[in-house]
Amino acid sequence: MSVAAVLAFDRVTVRYEPGSRPVLEGVSFTLDRGERAALVGLNGSGKTTLLMAAVGLAGHEGLILVDGIPVRRRTAGQLRQKTGFLFNVPEDQILFPIAREDAAFGLLRRGVERTEAYRRAESMLAELGVGEVAGQPALHLSHGQKQRVALAGALVTGPPLLLLDEPSAGLDPPGRLSLARLLGRLDAAMLVATHDLDFAARFCRRFIVLAEGRISYDGPDASVVSQAWGTEA
Repeated sequence: MSVAAVLAFDRVTVRYEPGSRPVLEGVSFTLDRGERAALVGLNGSGKTTLLMAAVGLAGHEGLILVDGIPVRRRTAGQLRQKTGFLFNVPEDQILFPIAREDAAFGLLRRGVERTEAYRRAESMLAELGVGEVAGQPALHLSHGQKQRVALAGALVTGPPLLLLDEPSAGLDPPGRLSLARLLGRLDAAMLVATHDLDFAARFCRRFIVLAEGRISYDGPDASVVSQAWGTEA
């Protein structure tokens, strides 16, 4: 495995029930520091399962390393320091009633003083185009606003690895463009599960294609994906 890898999968298989058909089977790849890769595939191909396995939320066979740390139950605390994770359903991620509080949670957990944590959270919300919702109840926000509050919480601690599940979902075209530009400016390595190839191609130079739980393509050419899906221009 590459010594520069911030994420490594080595022959990883995931089953949700013993003896059942694998959701992922024999998946191997590495993601280097600062590298941005789009994880693409049709519904049911295993994208979300792969992201969840990377942070220990899905049991696995094989070896997964995050910044050299093996993904195990006992390493969960260390892994949280290394990763920013975005669920595809923001309601599954938002824990606090006020947007500012939720976006600041990761900083507070790391011991950042509350005033400074809120300042940094508000700055990240503003950079994501939703600064006006900082003091609002998260329950009353639109889906797109909730998505960006959850994303702010994933980004604000500056982790070396971002695992993002459909980050552009629910965003209008200007919002998708703004988010792509922001992600393109970040130094973190990213694995971005998405169906939105136009969005991903703005900041990713690698496309990892899952088909029935296996990697069917891993390379720089997004047109391979478009052709396989029958969506080429």
